[in-house]
Amino acid sequence: MSEVETSVEKHVFEADVAKLLHLMVHSVYSDKNVFLRELISNAADACEKLRYEAIVAPELLGSDPTSRITLTLDEENARLTIEDNGIGMGRDELVESLGTIARSGTRAFMERIEAAQNKDGAQLIGQFGVGFYSAFMVADNVDVVSRRAGTDKAWHWASDGKGSYTVSSFDLADAPARGTRITLHLMEDAKTFTSRWTVEGIVKEQSGHVPVPISIVEKPGAAPVQVVDGTALWTKQKSEITTEDYTDFYRGVAGQYDEPALTVHFRAEGRHEYTALAFVPGSKPFDLFDPDRKGRMKLYVKRVFITDEAELLPRYLRFVRGLVDTADLPLNVSREMIQESPLLANIRKGVTNRVLTSIEKLAESDPEAFAKLWENFGSVIKEGIYEDFERRAQLLALSRFRTTVDDEKTRSLSDYVKEMKEGQAAIYYLTGDNLAQLKASPQLEGFRARGIEVLLLTCPVDSFWVTTAPDFEGKPFKSITQGAADLAGIAKKNDAAAAASAEAGVAVTDFLAFAKETLGDAVSDVRTSDRLTESAVCLVATEQGPDLQLQKMLQGAGRIESAAKPVLEVNPGHQLITALAGCPGEDKTFREDAVKLLFDQARVLDGDKPEDPRAFAERLTRVFSRALKGS
Repeated sequence: MSEVETSVEKHVFEADVAKLLHLMVHSVYSDKNVFLRELISNAADACEKLRYEAIVAPELLGSDPTSRITLTLDEENARLTIEDNGIGMGRDELVESLGTIARSGTRAFMERIEAAQNKDGAQLIGQFGVGFYSAFMVADNVDVVSRRAGTDKAWHWASDGKGSYTVSSFDLADAPARGTRITLHLMEDAKTFTSRWTVEGIVKEQSGHVPVPISIVEKPGAAPVQVVDGTALWTKQKSEITTEDYTDFYRGVAGQYDEPALTVHFRAEGRHEYTALAFVPGSKPFDLFDPDRKGRMKLYVKRVFITDEAELLPRYLRFVRGLVDTADLPLNVSREMIQESPLLANIRKGVTNRVLTSIEKLAESDPEAFAKLWENFGSVIKEGIYEDFERRAQLLALSRFRTTVDDEKTRSLSDYVKEMKEGQAAIYYLTGDNLAQLKASPQLEGFRARGIEVLLLTCPVDSFWVTTAPDFEGKPFKSITQGAADLAGIAKKNDAAAAASAEAGVAVTDFLAFAKETLGDAVSDVRTSDRLTESAVCLVATEQGPDLQLQKMLQGAGRIESAAKPVLEVNPGHQLITALAGCPGEDKTFREDAVKLLFDQARVLDGDKPEDPRAFAERLTRVFSRALKGS
């Protein structure tokens, strides 16, 4: 390589890049083939970007309008070169693209790739968009020569992956007419990547459906042989495409190395014509809960890549990967036109409906596969229940929940409604942070005793959609931690304490009045409970306003200053309550301590802590002392 200027700029990699390169250089992945797929994918993207820019500036194509990627093998010198005639890069673009990582999530990537310990490193590399650096898994030196289309300067980037890189001008005579040439100086144990048989096999397996032709030059000076024709997979008839073809394409477009859980490929005809190819991943993408919640569907117009920010699916389907190709949009469509286009709104509706219908069909035909899909993406799909009013009923029917009937497997709302008790008017639910906490909740006792099924909802989104979904098949949703339970008219208790708690005696009634007076403004009411059978007390929210879990979430997010005063419900048949009700009235201090301890107990059972830990400890000490004296 000949440089026309002696001035060579030396740069130090950013800290995150340096750490990333260390991981790459010292990686012990059993499958290092990932580097080739990543570099080919980058080359294909560069060709697609050129095609897009050439829409308004056709002179960028010059006399070479056909995109291509060429792999040159040099066994004698242990070198592998990947060259494209795409958009290319200028000096600043080289520094920005290869010396820094602007994309968010790099730190999360490095933490996970270190934790992966050889298990899913290849998948993570593609997911986090740092594929270029995977070259250092097989090369101890990397040279990049690039010339941006339409310019008269070429640039040379070089690094050994050990902390720094250089950038310098490059002789145009030896540079590509446009595009980028990456030369890998292969490590001793990576020389197999100069074998035609090895490289061609990897290309066909991992990059067989990139939309750019790929050729291999078996040795310097030899004629190129095309091994991938660049035919877009989505333009083929479904009957011509194998499962392996779909999987290969999915891995390229999704940047994942699993197999798709669901493939949706169709062509819409009529007023608007377009082709869609969408995949539901087999595992959770790393950015599933990214605050930006952007989708990953690409928009093509007549096979020309336009953008991956067209919002072709609603946010609650952001885990779906794939593309839409239409001929009904102009090639020079702007981002503003895309967002406002009635055609895109029509496409969005059609693709959304088809994806949801395909998921429904999977639920019917293969419940086991659907269960895995739901485990991965159910919490995201449920966002649509409150975001997508038009499809709310469809999404509710699609949703699955763990319940008190079976907390190991999920059940549908249709299953729930079919098995509702006589006289039951609502679908009952309980929200919380985890399943173990919910199963131990005292608010469940009365429902469990009567055999009434309760949905156990542990996703943060559950606290929100239940407030916006008015009903399912005419049955409203009701939190068991809010308002009166009204269980007496549904079913009889099946526990021995039913008779004892059927009616509160005068002493218990007086004790409740004393408790209400003692707690004052800390509670909105103290009343007997028909939802308790084993515990002495529990807290519930008032009939108006959010339930207890939603109040906690809103308060934690700063949406409300303080939670509403709860209701303290008391089990009138519990032996502790009857014993306290029978205590002499003159022992007021003990009764007050007991009431406040009961209130703190209810808070602890609800996952909170005593409001005043010191006062709680002092009361507990006094009660213990009294008990010891009595003994």
